[in-house]
Amino acid sequence: MDPKLISAARATFPAGTDSIVLGAPVRGREAHPEPLVRVPLAMLSRHGLVAGATGTGKTKTLQLIAEQLSHAGVPVFLADLKGDLAGIAAPGEASERVKTRATETGFAWQPRACPVELFCLSGGLGAQVRATVSSFGPLLLARVLDLNPTQTSVLSLVFKYCDDRGLELLDFTDLRTVLQHLTGAGAGELATLGGMSKASVGVLLREMVELEQQGALAFFGEPELELPDLLRVTPDGNGIVSVLELQDVQDKPALFSTFMMWLLARLFAELPELGDPPKPRLVFFFDEAHLLFRGASPAFLDQVTTLGTGEALISALAPNGAPTQPFATRLIPPASRMGVLTELELRWLVATPQVQKYRRSVDRESAHEKLTKRTPSSPSESESAAPPAVARNDGVSMSEILNSPLARTVANAFTRGVLGALLGSPRRRRR
Repeated sequence: MDPKLISAARATFPAGTDSIVLGAPVRGREAHPEPLVRVPLAMLSRHGLVAGATGTGKTKTLQLIAEQLSHAGVPVFLADLKGDLAGIAAPGEASERVKTRATETGFAWQPRACPVELFCLSGGLGAQVRATVSSFGPLLLARVLDLNPTQTSVLSLVFKYCDDRGLELLDFTDLRTVLQHLTGAGAGELATLGGMSKASVGVLLREMVELEQQGALAFFGEPELELPDLLRVTPDGNGIVSVLELQDVQDKPALFSTFMMWLLARLFAELPELGDPPKPRLVFFFDEAHLLFRGASPAFLDQVTTLGTGEALISALAPNGAPTQPFATRLIPPASRMGVLTELELRWLVATPQVQKYRRSVDRESAHEKLTKRTPSSPSESESAAPPAVARNDGVSMSEILNSPLARTVANAFTRGVLGALLGSPRRRRR
């Protein structure tokens, strides 16, 4: 091994800092048996990228990073497309391949599991993830429904119509009822909504049916996912790894992408700015990042496909924030299982209080109930009703304020604005 390379690695990745270990530097086919390549925890609040060709070890690299973050007390969210990332909940097995890799990198490998909570989108394994239609807002929902700019404007008018009249859009039933109302009993109101036509509303209804066939009915509604459930730490200081199980929705890309964009917007809008903390409050792994490589230079692509399986070209941020020189690195093996969980292990994971919390949907009064509710039989019946008494309460708690309908309305409006900034104008529909 080139002494200059070892000296440069030691200077770039000094020992003793709070960091995660990735592996040992490689020159040719030889790895230096000392895990020098590290990433400081303070730098993991920045954006990062794990990329490579199929079969080069991207998933295991993600697992390696996630489990070390968990052991460092950092909560993690990751999506499990193939079902093997849930193995992070079980300790790894000391196979010959693992022992060889540990020896090559000089890493003192020990099997270790991480605390895991499972989530799902379609009522499968784990806590059912839900979000209200209102919190999505018209722009993101239009992207999911594949609407053109004109149709997106119509959907925005529908949302404004509901906001002005206090019609809460909690699930797809609410939105469908509003659209049917505007083409039926409320058809006369269309003239006041910027010339919205019945044909345009009909398009929205048809597109909703297509999304429902992808499992959207289970996703839209309440109770809505609460962000603090993704930021939990165990009593002994390990960050909980929230694993989104996606095996049963691999053929429903619109549903998966819908959730990821909504969650990113929620995180951006609701989590406070912390500056430069010593470690992240949450690390979020967003799959399909390989699309960012479109248009990359041939020289760069040649460099990152010339490495062996389980090896990576790593450039990280040093503690001073400057990017390090890239090092070809042989990665250490994950301490947790590199494979799927057994049926018995999965049953244990789906029996947690958090899974039970989100198991049953809640259907409170919203647009559907308000529009379909029978009106009073006569004016005197409504006039005779006594006005509700207004109770004075000088001791309202902050918790009550934050959970009030007004606070939710403000939060939803802010999230919609964030989504608009993230997504930009909608693309023109192609057929």
